[in-house]
Amino acid sequence: MNYFRTAVLLAAMTALFLGIGFMLGGEAGMLIAFAIAGAMNIFAYWNSDKMVLRMHGAREVDERSAPDYVRMVRLMAQNADLPMPRTYIIDTPQPNAFATGRNPENAAVAATTGLLRMLSPEEVAGVMAHELAHIKNRDTLIMTITATIAGAISMLASFALFFGGNRNNPMGLVGTLALMILAPLAAALVQMAISRAREYEADKGGAEICGRPLWLASALSKMSRAAEQIDNDIAEQNPATAHMYIVNPLHARQIDNLFSTHPNTENRIARLRALAGGPAVADSPWS
Repeated sequence: MNYFRTAVLLAAMTALFLGIGFMLGGEAGMLIAFAIAGAMNIFAYWNSDKMVLRMHGAREVDERSAPDYVRMVRLMAQNADLPMPRTYIIDTPQPNAFATGRNPENAAVAATTGLLRMLSPEEVAGVMAHELAHIKNRDTLIMTITATIAGAISMLASFALFFGGNRNNPMGLVGTLALMILAPLAAALVQMAISRAREYEADKGGAEICGRPLWLASALSKMSRAAEQIDNDIAEQNPATAHMYIVNPLHARQIDNLFSTHPNTENRIARLRALAGGPAVADSPWS
């Protein structure tokens, strides 16, 4: 159901983008909008992972520089039947992580120094399993496309407000201006809805990969509390990337509403406990 919902939301966002192109310049404007969207998505497909990692100051590590972390990722990747992704560390005290890359063969995972310091090995395994589930489900590509289209919608809306749009369209000038104002908001809402749906799916997939849903549940609880108290300066400077993280890196109330990039943490934990069959403590090979 989540995959169907994601497809519908992506279709709605694409239709909105093409509609703005039509309002801006008629049929020619719609074709131009389609060409712009295609060019931006091609660029994002090949370069988004490098841009995001560079933006967050991520440094690549290996088994010599971060042996426990890299071996954990390798073990979870084997469990998921995935190629070993590139591994990165971001120097920030807030415990968090994200995955990026256009496909499993060109994927990367990034964990913060705060996550590796504050979480137990079991909890780190749960988090890495969650990120690998994103890679396996190709969520990293989906979220790149949605972010690109949402950015293009905002750009076209700004052009339309500046130039006045296509005054000969059926909605008239007032309707066109209203659409240009509301379209970026609608695109942002669609992007956030897709992000929330994919997080729930990755929680379930991560629980299956690590085999212990409660490891991820415990990690989410710790990270959510810490994110409310510890700044992530890089994420605050680049809020458009907030949806990539496993928990919201920005200082915002964790509620399931239209403007949330992430599901409510307690809802996520409840689902994971249901998968585990209750609130019992999971056993661990590292104990």
